[in-house]
Amino acid sequence: MSITDHTPSASADAEAPPPWHAQDADTVVSALTSDPDSGLTTADATDRASRYGVNEIAAEPSPSMWSTALRQLRDPMNLMLVAVAAVSVAIGEVPTAIVVAALVLLNVVLGTQQELKARASVDALARMQTPQARVIRDGTLIQLDATSLVPGDIVELEAGDIVPADGRLLRSATLETQEAALTGESAPIAKDPATLPDADVPLGDRSNMVFQNTSVTRGTATIVVTETGMHTEMGRIASMLSAVAPSKSPLQRELDSLTKVLGVVAWVAVAIIVVIGVVRGQSVSTVLLLGISMGISAIPTGLPTFVQAMLAYGARQLADAKAVVKNLTDVETLGATSAINSDKTGTLTMNQMTVRSLYFHTRWYAVDGEGYDKKGAITQAAGEPVPDFTMLAYGLCLDSDATVSDAGAVVGDPTEAALVVLAAKMGVDAPLTRRKYPRVAEVPFDSAYKFMATYHHLEAEGDTRFVGVVKGGPDVVLDRCTHAFLPGRRSVPLDTVRAEIDAANRSMSEKGLRVLAFAARDVDGQETAVTADPMSFVNDLTFIGMVGIIDPLRPEAAEAVRTAHEAGIDVRMITGDHAITASAIGAELGLGPGAIGGTELQAMSDEELVQRLPDLHVFGRVTPQDKLRLADLMQRGGAVVAMTGDAVNDAAALKKADIGVAMGSGSEVTKQAGKMILTDDNFGTLITAIRLGRGIYDKVVSYIRYQMSKLFSLVLLFLAASIFDINDGVALTPLMVLFQHFFITLFPVIVVMLDPPAPNLMAKPPRDPKLPIANRAAFTQWMAYGVLQFAVTLAVLLLAPGELSTTEANVPMTMAFVVMSLASIMAGLVMRRDPDSGITAPVLGALKILTVPVVVTVLAVELGFLQDLLMTTSLTGRQWLVCLGWALIVPVVVEAEKAIRRRRRASAPGALSAAEAVTPTRARGA
Repeated sequence: MSITDHTPSASADAEAPPPWHAQDADTVVSALTSDPDSGLTTADATDRASRYGVNEIAAEPSPSMWSTALRQLRDPMNLMLVAVAAVSVAIGEVPTAIVVAALVLLNVVLGTQQELKARASVDALARMQTPQARVIRDGTLIQLDATSLVPGDIVELEAGDIVPADGRLLRSATLETQEAALTGESAPIAKDPATLPDADVPLGDRSNMVFQNTSVTRGTATIVVTETGMHTEMGRIASMLSAVAPSKSPLQRELDSLTKVLGVVAWVAVAIIVVIGVVRGQSVSTVLLLGISMGISAIPTGLPTFVQAMLAYGARQLADAKAVVKNLTDVETLGATSAINSDKTGTLTMNQMTVRSLYFHTRWYAVDGEGYDKKGAITQAAGEPVPDFTMLAYGLCLDSDATVSDAGAVVGDPTEAALVVLAAKMGVDAPLTRRKYPRVAEVPFDSAYKFMATYHHLEAEGDTRFVGVVKGGPDVVLDRCTHAFLPGRRSVPLDTVRAEIDAANRSMSEKGLRVLAFAARDVDGQETAVTADPMSFVNDLTFIGMVGIIDPLRPEAAEAVRTAHEAGIDVRMITGDHAITASAIGAELGLGPGAIGGTELQAMSDEELVQRLPDLHVFGRVTPQDKLRLADLMQRGGAVVAMTGDAVNDAAALKKADIGVAMGSGSEVTKQAGKMILTDDNFGTLITAIRLGRGIYDKVVSYIRYQMSKLFSLVLLFLAASIFDINDGVALTPLMVLFQHFFITLFPVIVVMLDPPAPNLMAKPPRDPKLPIANRAAFTQWMAYGVLQFAVTLAVLLLAPGELSTTEANVPMTMAFVVMSLASIMAGLVMRRDPDSGITAPVLGALKILTVPVVVTVLAVELGFLQDLLMTTSLTGRQWLVCLGWALIVPVVVEAEKAIRRRRRASAPGALSAAEAVTPTRARGA
């Protein structure tokens, strides 16, 4: 229910009243049954508080640790392992049951830690609530908790306040508010109580409304509270956050699919072995032992743990690059990013208003420097005389109230701060100038007349004169001018240069610059009259010049966009700022074609927008709902979307995106809604993160290739042993298989993790997330490599001397165990890259790591307590050499097969390699 429905005049069958901004102030106060002078009575406020509730953002309870852990336990892979552990206990295989149970516990703990994310976005919104507000109750101005506000309360605001609730202006004086956190508008918004005629005015243009948690940068105002709590614009964002369900990453979806396939393979294989055992008349314990062995072999017990470890390693790399991910699977999602929707203010730009162009005495000057740094030069064309900026400097310093410290800290209006910085670049100190030339009279800025005028005793041309200096919108100031200064302070009638000045104003506006004009009037000898009525002297002015102000690009932003385009990633700018400003920034960034405003965007159907989306790359004056809609439509079109932002109005879209990227200096809400935080606010860091994400995905693919090959080799080995009754159907003991998973496989995985990424990662388009890791080409490759490892292990099992027995240590089973271990170790070395060779540099570090599992294998065979546990026996030197010979077949064949594929690719450049089939790419686009 909306607050509008709460008004006494509303009824269920009545036509909905126009929005608050489209009603005049008296009508709004009447609809809310309040009084602009005395406010609400205490009794009325208490009654409304009971009806409307507390003025705060409602937070939903976080999922409990136990419910999250239970959800992890219900994962199909963990359920299969629980069944294995239970059967192991039933037949007396307690060591096996303990190891399997420990593995389940590890999987559940790791998964729970990653999923325990509270609904912190909504909680953060609640924490932003303003603690105090000045309210008129019973005709008296009092201060109370902002959470106690109700619709109809009359609230007083002044510069420095945080707006405590949404409200309609009743009275205001020179009021400006900073709404960047809500709308994305970088400059403060002038406010005025005048009624807006159009009911469909975008949020950022509702000049007679103020909104919760925005800040007052200038002036004073009286408002009537229209919405509180979850009905405020901030509350609606919170509602959107609650409605956006977190989606699984592409890797999560692929691993879930792979797990289901492997589960079917595992249980079918177990069923075959059990049926064969029953047909042969084997005892129940033997049949169950065979089933356990098969189950452990077929279930990729280490897959979740190892993928988690690999992603954690990637997360550490990202953190070192100043990109912090909150969920490990998001590391991989970065690599699939095919579209970036970026906010402008504070993300692509510095959120620091800066003068870029100067038109002074009808001549152009360029201004360099970044943000609020007072260092910078003012340059001009060669051959022109050095300008005397004295009169302009007076306007910059005296017609403003902001202060900027040498460290860049701003107090006051950001636009005025840009003027103070420009004065500093001219060598003029604003605070010192203000002390030397105090104001005698002033006309404060007001959105009704859009200028500011101050009067001072100023030094000009060796004399002290009483002068008025004026700053405001170019059209307004020029309409009050009769003359203009030319170089050398030569004054001419304005009409002689008006066309030139208008062209200069138009030129700066088309570049997205916010233009301010400066003028002056000599009123020497009229101090008394000026003090009595300063407004009447804001005419007959002499035009001095204009400045063009913009929120400048971050230095690295354009290069980052270029890199993204080379990587096949579409970049769009989606901002609450005006479309013309956004379009100019987009052109400077080198974004694709097409700009559109929020009103036009909202008028499009989803079908129309999808059709035009490839030709639209700049979106201005958008609402939080627009950002959410764009992310949703792009995702439905198959794009993996990264959304960057730093303001509250970005939060819902960040949560909806596949990768929500918050800025470290942004709001707490945005940080909690996002999946990644850039601690340096550097848009270029996102591109670095995508590069790392692609590298991590390649490593995940390499690991799964290695893991699945070994899994298939074990499945085939146990099936062959069961079907042909080799060693009573048990090729390896269950603990041998677990030992392989934990103490042998681990080290090749480390080699994969530490292998440097391919140098051309960012020269390829993004992979298609619709094509799973387990595609036909990849599955064929896994099976081929698995058959290879199975063949050499089966060969040594059948050809080794000695008696086969599952009840006592035996040489053939031990040699099969050794061959499987050594083959796995060497397979990890050669399978770490595909189709590139795994034995090319850098390889020394990998060989050092792989010596560890070789030593572990030797100890497993030669140490007494491990022999008892694993049922191995000591081997002779000759037997060790035989095992090594069989195991070497695996890397030799794999390297030969990759060499053949590389030659084929070289001869047919258009053909896909096996690696490209596993990690396919897609054409650039939305």
